[in-house]
Formats: sequence, structure tokens, C-alpha cells
Amino acid sequence: MFNSIKPAPNETFNLINFQMPSFKGLYPIRQWLNNLEMNNPALAHFICRMIPTQCPFERDISLFGRTILSIPPLCKLNPLYEELIGLRFRALCYLADDCGEDVGCYC
Repeated sequence: MFNSIKPAPNETFNLINFQMPSFKGLYPIRQWLNNLEMNNPALAHFICRMIPTQCPFERDISLFGRTILSIPPLCKLNPLYEELIGLRFRALCYLADDCGEDVGCYC
């Protein structure tokens, strides 16, 4: 009954190498985020405050001290995830290298 669902022997589905489909309509936004220059400390501070270091959706739901449900981080499903993390990293580097600030409070 379920034999037709099984993959062929030479077909493999690896979750580690799974990639989200590319969204062609987001290409201009990706380019803009990747080309954004850090030259304003106020903008760099704003970016570091707005983009979290960890996925805010990851949760463990407990009942009577036992974990009954674990919600995995869903941020990697965001098609702009890599660009936003790169932007936050560039803002941190700008604050640390060019402005000489301690960025430990943003980590």
C-alpha cells in the first residue's frame, strides 16, 4: 500500500543539505541588504538592537517540570535570514573596529 511512497534506492533526502527555494522577487532586497554600508553609529546600534542573536521563536514547553513540546528555531525558514545575520555582523564589526566600542552587550 505505501510502497509507492518510498524513495528510489539511489535517491537520498538529506535534511542537513536542505535549502529553501530561492525567491526571485526578493533579489533586490537581498542586494540592498548586502550592499548596505555601515557608516553611522546610530544606525549600527539600531540594527544590533533590532536583529536578535538567537531565534526568538525557539521554545521548550514544560508541564510539571517535564518538557512536553520543543519548538525548533524557525528563523532559517526566513528567506532573508542570511542577509539579516550578515548585516548584524557588519554593524557589530563597525562598532567594534571603527568606533572602538565594546559590543559585548549585544552578544
